[in-house]
Amino acid sequence: MKLFGTDGIRGIVGEWPLIPEFFLKLGQAAGQVLRTENNTTFVIGRDTRQSGIMLQNALTAGLLSSNISVVDIGVIPTSAVSWLVPHIKAEAGIIISASHNPVHENGIKFFGKSGQKLAETVEANIEQLLFDTNFQPKPEKNLGRYVDGQAFSELYNQDLLNEHSFAFLSGLTIVVDCAHGAASYVAPAIFQRAGANVIAVNASPTGMNINFDAGSEYVRRSPEKFRELIGQYQANFGLAFDGDADRVIFVDEEGILIDGDHMLGFLSRYLSERDRLLERSIVTTSMRNEGLKRFVEAANLTIHETPVGDKYVVDKLMQLRGDNSRAGKIGLGGEQAGHIILLDEEHVTGDGIRTALFVLDAYKESGSRTLAEFAAGVQKLPQIIASAYVGNGKRLDKQEVATMETDLLKSRPELLRANLRYSGTEPLFRIMLESEKSCTEHDLAIIAVQIAQKIQKVANQPDGSLDILNCTKGGLLKVKP
Repeated sequence: MKLFGTDGIRGIVGEWPLIPEFFLKLGQAAGQVLRTENNTTFVIGRDTRQSGIMLQNALTAGLLSSNISVVDIGVIPTSAVSWLVPHIKAEAGIIISASHNPVHENGIKFFGKSGQKLAETVEANIEQLLFDTNFQPKPEKNLGRYVDGQAFSELYNQDLLNEHSFAFLSGLTIVVDCAHGAASYVAPAIFQRAGANVIAVNASPTGMNINFDAGSEYVRRSPEKFRELIGQYQANFGLAFDGDADRVIFVDEEGILIDGDHMLGFLSRYLSERDRLLERSIVTTSMRNEGLKRFVEAANLTIHETPVGDKYVVDKLMQLRGDNSRAGKIGLGGEQAGHIILLDEEHVTGDGIRTALFVLDAYKESGSRTLAEFAAGVQKLPQIIASAYVGNGKRLDKQEVATMETDLLKSRPELLRANLRYSGTEPLFRIMLESEKSCTEHDLAIIAVQIAQKIQKVANQPDGSLDILNCTKGGLLKVKP
């Protein structure tokens, strides 16, 4: 059994491994693998889920008993933990969050001393101890220290603001959806300090309402509802974060979704015009839209593709940066869902709030009258992503999935691209289909339903749910089987 997926460990709270007993042992195993000879310190943060404090307490007990000191940052965006690790000279960082997933789920991911996610080899070493029946550590004679580190969050806030001119958002009214998550305590204040008039919505966490009819994934599925809020408050536009604030998407004044593909497009233009774009390249995943690729290549820039998962995007950006890249360059990469990485000497993970500030800086400097006008350059082709529930049922192996994808493209010449895969974080099978404009999103959805039925039959989920996202315009597509 493999515990670590593409984004740490995820699961349903109350079911193994999302139980206190496991997190106690996980703290002990991680402490043993990551501990150094000197005093070792870990930074820990979490999102607003009620289960977070329970899991964090168990994990902290395991770390303290292994002579690991813990700096508890409290509720904070994932990217803040990553940024703080090297800046307070900690050995590692931990965030307890399931990002955009519902409240009954939770998860954990680790960052190394540079702020990057742990290498797979290190994760494997931790797993090996967790599955070793002989690993029964006893508390060290010297226990770690617990430190309340919530005051450190202001260092992160100041770093975000220091990259931009004072009050550069003056004159803008923005609706900010905080998903009742970690952004609730950070984002509204940041945009206000940058000069904007902020209408904060879904910023009242109860521990049970994170991502519930709120946040970036909800807005991607129901942009028209967010448009109503923008009109109600006479705002220029709106933006929405997910539960741990590493994703952001925008909705313009016309109610049109502006997602990660759009942001990668106009940020590549913004950075290249200022000679700040690393290797005149962007990095994206195989789920990107062909319209983004055409936009980037028309600007004589290079696009690199990776497997799905922000860790692969970061790895490619680090490879591009190498050892000889001069200071001041920013590596740009990300995913359609709004997880954007602006990589430089001090920032090595995706950060929704930082991304939003860069997007708004680019928008203000462009002189565009509206956000719709600003985003118009990236013309997306018809594309859908369907998510078919497969539970814990049987799965096809990688070769079988690859063969299915090849056969699909041969039998459906109207398809420009297809990407079929099992999710690395959820019990879902993802179906991405894309075509030229001769084929509509509804046409693609019909094909996706047929594929999903085959996959769910294999998994013994004949009545399993199917979610079909219109990646071109936002919103869900409903198709009868």
